[in-house]
Amino acid sequence: MKTKISFILNGSEVMLDVEGHHRLIDVLRGPLGLTGTKEGCGEGECGACTVIIDGRAINSCLYPALEVEGKSVTTIEGLRGPGNKLSVLQQAFVDHGAIQCGFCTPGMIMAAKALLDSNPDPSEEEIREALMGNLCRCTGYVQIIEAVKKAAALNKRKS
Repeated sequence: MKTKISFILNGSEVMLDVEGHHRLIDVLRGPLGLTGTKEGCGEGECGACTVIIDGRAINSCLYPALEVEGKSVTTIEGLRGPGNKLSVLQQAFVDHGAIQCGFCTPGMIMAAKALLDSNPDPSEEEIREALMGNLCRCTGYVQIIEAVKKAAALNKRKS
């Protein structure tokens, strides 16, 4: 049985019918066509599917689609600026070589964004803690942490 839900997705209102058993990742990648959010493990262990819901980093592979009713969801696609320009955080990942195979990158960036939104000047320990649920098999994490530090510093200068 399908249920109609409405929520804010990347700043725009969305209404659609979803099956009760669908997870948020199913809806994002399926009918909404937003394939930036990746499914790695399907068990909430890898973080590749991380999105931001009402300001919190959430594993969309564990989140029932029906629970998003009335909430605000941001995916990696929602970080694009005017003219599809990369956000400061996305550009920092590029500049610091924090992207290798790229599979974990959307989830890493969304977890880092949630951190920087709530704590604009995190310590390295706070960055490591915020990214703890996101796994990367390529970079060794050093470049990722440096990218988040750089984005925090650039954002700080802008304010």
